[in-house]
Order: sequence, then structure tokens, then C-alpha cells
Amino acid sequence: MLGKKIKYGLIGKNIDYSFSKNFFNEKFIKENIRGCTYENYDLSSMKELNSIIKDDSIKGFNVTIPYKKEIINFLHEIDPIAKKIGAINTLKISDKKKIKGYNTDYLGFISSIKDLISNHSKALVLGTGGASKAIIYGLNSMGIESTIVSRKKTKGLITYEDLSEEIIKLNTIIINCTPLGTFPKIKECPKIPYEFITMNHLCYDLIYNPLKTKFLKESEKKGATIINGKKMLESQANESWKIWNS
Repeated sequence: MLGKKIKYGLIGKNIDYSFSKNFFNEKFIKENIRGCTYENYDLSSMKELNSIIKDDSIKGFNVTIPYKKEIINFLHEIDPIAKKIGAINTLKISDKKKIKGYNTDYLGFISSIKDLISNHSKALVLGTGGASKAIIYGLNSMGIESTIVSRKKTKGLITYEDLSEEIIKLNTIIINCTPLGTFPKIKECPKIPYEFITMNHLCYDLIYNPLKTKFLKESEKKGATIINGKKMLESQANESWKIWNS
């Protein structure tokens, strides 16, 4: 392995803000992992992936918005749990350039919330993207019933307009899986009736920049327990590292 450069990276769109690059490059320094680099790959189209993986030194990627579902069409193989979830956030590239997709988001989510859920049984999941799919899988695996909230009226989902006092009080976990509130648009937040949130609620935002979004601030005002996405991201990143080195 001596002298051989190994590259990892993040695939997404408009990802200058991302946590992953700094996390991994700091990890390489702290843990004295030599010969490895981690870069952002800001793609305007997933088709650009084909030319990127021609680089023999690339061994793995993380995947973020908006490609967690679209990337499935570019895989040679998919992990069974990732297939159930229907979204990918980790890619492993073989020496023969075969791409296998995994999902470590659900593991990161479970790790970050498992110690806080003892008094909760129902959750609202805000958003329908790739991230929400992993969250729903994680909730189900912990025995928590989830209801998805969407901007559009779709079978099996409810809309933001449907959110009544009864629904908010019944679902004591509320998870923001939308990008609303991400830096620099920090004044944005999901349009839910915050007046019905109580100290019995656990409000979770997958966003980590800023560390306290408007969604979390409004929930905290009502006495809710709040948690951001930093711990989840760190945990899922370490799970990705295990996959790349397995």
C-alpha cells in the first residue's frame, strides 16, 4: 500500500457547505491514516460519475442531495438493506470498477437517537427525499410508527395543511428531513403548527449547518427536546469508512 494514493469523496450538488470533506481529512490526520484524501465532487448530472471513477485511485464515495435515489440506476450491485430503504449514501468501488451501493444513514440515525426514544412511539417525518427513506427504516427498526408529511397530496402521506393539534400531540417525535433552514437560508423552516409542540416532544433536524436551525429554535421555545444532525453524520461517516475498508 506504500506510496499508493487512495481517494474518497462526496457526490452531490452545491455541496461546498458539506461536513464530510473536513470530517474525513481531519480523521486521516488524527488517526494517522496516510495516503488518503477526501474531496467534494459537485456534479451537475449523475452522468459525470462515469468519467470520475476511471481514476484508479478512487475507492469510495458518500452521496448526498439530490442523488441518493437517482444513483441507484448507476449501480452494479446494491446492499439488501439499501435496496429496502430505496436510497443510497455510500458507494464502494471495486478494482474492476464495479459500484456497490449501501445506506449508512439509518445506522447513523439510530445511533444518534436510540437513547432518547424510550417515551415515544409515533413520529412525523417531514419530507420525502432519500434521507427520509433511511429515517423511516430506522424508526421502523426501533418499533416507532412513522407518518410522512409531504407538500403534495399523495396516497399514504399527509400534507402540511393536514397537521392539526391532534396529529402534532399524537406524534411526539418530529423529524425534519427537508433542506429547509440549511445555511445560508437560515430563516427558513418547515411550515408546521409549532404552537402545538410541547415539552413532551423530541424534535430532530437532519441539518447540521447551522447547528440550531429555525425549526429547532421554534421547537425549543415550546419546551421540546431538540437534536441536530451532527452526531448522525459522524456516525454514518464512520460506518462508510468501515464499508470502504472491509
